Amino acid sequence: MIIKPTDTILFTGDSITDRGRKRDAALNDPLALGVGYVRLLSERIRTELQSPELTIINCGMSGNRIYDIEDRIESDLLAFKPTVVSILAGINDTWRRYDSNIISETGAFQASYRRILERVRDELGARIIILEPFLLPVGKDRRTWREDIDPKITAIRELAAEFAVAYIPFDGIFAAACCQSPAEHWLPDGVHPSPAGNALMADMWMAAVK
Repeated sequence: MIIKPTDTILFTGDSITDRGRKRDAALNDPLALGVGYVRLLSERIRTELQSPELTIINCGMSGNRIYDIEDRIESDLLAFKPTVVSILAGINDTWRRYDSNIISETGAFQASYRRILERVRDELGARIIILEPFLLPVGKDRRTWREDIDPKITAIRELAAEFAVAYIPFDGIFAAACCQSPAEHWLPDGVHPSPAGNALMADMWMAAVK
């Protein structure tokens, strides 16, 4: 496994990672992990490794774009000195274009993402796991979002080839899952995972680190 029994694994991202985590909970409190894929992964990793030295931290923040994650890198990422960083970002950089007319140009998006990865690599020497942002066509408006999210996914893939020890192509994974069950089964609003969607994410993350 990429993951070791003594690792500190930090998850960062937006609401998909946040999932209602309790901000003031202790690190060993399950409430600090939220109720999404991070919580499921904590249970699976701990079952797999059976190590009391393992630490799992959720620093996801609902509504965050890549620039917000960069802004809080000191307090919510570097300060914990993780040995593994799992990052999922990008959908809000697309979403704000359509609900607030805030455009995140792909070049600037990739540059911000790169600065985060460089600091994680250079200041922490942490192993980096990159999760691809994803979108399913639930509702007519979500279909138009592809013009914005697709270039960002390409930019993230380029970064993953340079920085990541594992890359999980969730946009393709969820598209493939729709051959078995409707899109709403996985992402009821086209963005946020259902319980089944969170379970699929946890399954694919575990498969990638193995």
